[in-house]
Amino acid sequence: MRKLLKVLFASAAMLAIACAAAYAIYTFITRDAILDEKKLTDYSKSITVCDTYGDEITSASLSARRRSVRLGDLEQDTVNAFIASEDRNFYRHNGLNYKRMLKALISNISSRSFAQGASTISQQLIKNTHLTGDKTISRKLKEIKLTKKLEKKYTKEEILEMYLNTIYFGHNCYGLESAAEFYFGTTADKLSLTQSATLAGLLTSPNNFSPYKNPEKCLKRRNTVLKCMAECGFIDQKTCEKAEESALDTAQNAAAQTNAGYLYGVFNELERLNMDDSTLLSGCKVITYLEKDLQSIADRAAEDCSCAIIVTSQEGGVRAYRSDIRGAKRQPGSTIKPLLVYGPAIEEKIICPATKILDEKVNFGGYSPENYDKKYHGYVTAAESLAKSYNIPAIKTLNTLTVSKAEKYAEKMGIELSDDEKNLSLALGGMKYGLSLEEICEKYRAFAGGGAYTPTKFIKEIVSVKGKILYSATGNKKQVFSQGTASLMNSMLKESVESGTARRLKGLKADIAAKTGTCGNEKGNTDAYCIAYTSRDCIGVWLGDAENRPLDITGSGDCCEIAKSIFEKMYSSPHDTPAPLDTKSGTKTIRIDRDEYNANNKIIAADSIAPLLTTKEISILEDDSVSQWSTRFSSPEIEKPAISVQNDTVFIRLCQTYYYAYLIKRQNEDWEITVYDGPWKAEIFDKVQKGKYTYTVTPYYTDGVKKYFGQTIVLPSVNISGSLSPQNNDGITSKDWFLE
Repeated sequence: MRKLLKVLFASAAMLAIACAAAYAIYTFITRDAILDEKKLTDYSKSITVCDTYGDEITSASLSARRRSVRLGDLEQDTVNAFIASEDRNFYRHNGLNYKRMLKALISNISSRSFAQGASTISQQLIKNTHLTGDKTISRKLKEIKLTKKLEKKYTKEEILEMYLNTIYFGHNCYGLESAAEFYFGTTADKLSLTQSATLAGLLTSPNNFSPYKNPEKCLKRRNTVLKCMAECGFIDQKTCEKAEESALDTAQNAAAQTNAGYLYGVFNELERLNMDDSTLLSGCKVITYLEKDLQSIADRAAEDCSCAIIVTSQEGGVRAYRSDIRGAKRQPGSTIKPLLVYGPAIEEKIICPATKILDEKVNFGGYSPENYDKKYHGYVTAAESLAKSYNIPAIKTLNTLTVSKAEKYAEKMGIELSDDEKNLSLALGGMKYGLSLEEICEKYRAFAGGGAYTPTKFIKEIVSVKGKILYSATGNKKQVFSQGTASLMNSMLKESVESGTARRLKGLKADIAAKTGTCGNEKGNTDAYCIAYTSRDCIGVWLGDAENRPLDITGSGDCCEIAKSIFEKMYSSPHDTPAPLDTKSGTKTIRIDRDEYNANNKIIAADSIAPLLTTKEISILEDDSVSQWSTRFSSPEIEKPAISVQNDTVFIRLCQTYYYAYLIKRQNEDWEITVYDGPWKAEIFDKVQKGKYTYTVTPYYTDGVKKYFGQTIVLPSVNISGSLSPQNNDGITSKDWFLE
């Protein structure tokens, strides 16, 4: 018995010592954890966003962020949505949910991570206002200490109110008032049940559940919150089901506010940088690439339809941005042709700009595409096909390239293709999810960048309140094409401006390349594009309807006009004009046989001694070559001449040829003489005596110094028997000769 008591006493002593040690460690670690009332109620503290010149950018949503809400003014559904989603036992605990904390601890130990936090609303308030986002034991202990102090000093209503005024909802929305304004264009006290559930659902991951970025995920998360409210008894099952059936409610007009679109891009990028919120909120300045004058043009660009405009430098900095559809992905239409068809086909040496493609009616296993003008244009060059946006040549080119190779180039550009997108309709932009305007422009910058592009970026640098640079944008490039392919694509896309679908941009001071695109059906168009760039800048314009309703819009018309107005502003003075686009580097010029090209649509290298007038210059990659060479001057060839005799005169008819001369000889059993040596004539005649003769014809070309003889052609022998009476004119019997 005494032995057992000793063991129990020793165990109790060790436990007491362990507890004392743990408390000492807890006290030491949390010694500087002080509850600061100012941090709890300072709702104006946030990030300052500045344009490229350092001036602050403002918008309606930023102004709303500086206004707090009173708990008593909110609808009960709004309050209940956050309680049901974030902390069901909020009114029943003292700030710490020990049961959830224990489960999270066990989970973290088993997974060897700090993935589970088990934070109550009170803990979240402390973390958001007093601590960093680090997942460490030290930070967690400080959080526990400050949460206890918070619960002792404030009522539940006061805590909840402070929480709703400081929580982050994404897109630079700190606090419920800012979120209500940004997402729904209303005030916090007027939020509906579904709107409240949407906002509550954002808190788990604002970037992931944003209705503008991932509407499907956002809708699913909203309905999860509604189910939680029903489980808690805040709403009945019938109300829950009715709310779940409603569409996702967001304010489309919120995107049209001044600077709102640009700020969307800034904070979307800021979230990707994954910087510590507490550091950012301490008064950091985010310096962007925004230029107010260009932004004003973008904001005023379109009134009758949804609009998206982006203006970037060649280095990827966004100088202006407006988007009524945020970063939504849309069908890219013909803007995909340079990226996944013509660019890759040139890189793979399948085509060059001068390659001729037959535009004709085709059928690929039941897929019969048409051109936008419902016509077929015969043989057209790849450059003309792209400039005029013909569909059939693009599909034929992709078919030769193969979809699998096009997919490899898509991967280089960060474009993910689903299995049902990997078919020939990809040449026309037939994609399930599509691309955002930002993504399309980003890839086009590779052509002006020698085959490489720098990713799009809104943020130039982030500076702390003490002036320390916390982040600076880098110029990491992504190589997609060779320099030569980029040069040839610049040349082809310049042709689109000169004589193709983007010719409304013709006449501007700058050297501009562009591609337009339009998607739609017989009822109208749903998406229209103009992607235009110089050696210094890239402009992307999209017009359409957010709900895919057909409109009377075109890429070659409306979108080009907007791009033109922006270019005119950017290059209004001579010293603003950028350098010409590079169309030569990485390429070489070769001469091809003009006749073969024009008559037979073949690219054959010209004979080395060919006259210039018989050749044509084309550009190809510097490491490319032509597989066939012409020898029509160094080794002339002709069709076999016709020979006939009338009485005692021999006639030789020569096929019409240019540049060739002819050496014609006559021979019999005894001797050989030259009948003719000179330039082409339609007919050569030779008066002869009775006898048998053989004629040879040898074509040749002379450059004035040397003669280049072709193969000698031996004509059928002629046998002259003598003259007949003039009165005998009966066909066969009148002939006094025959051919052997």
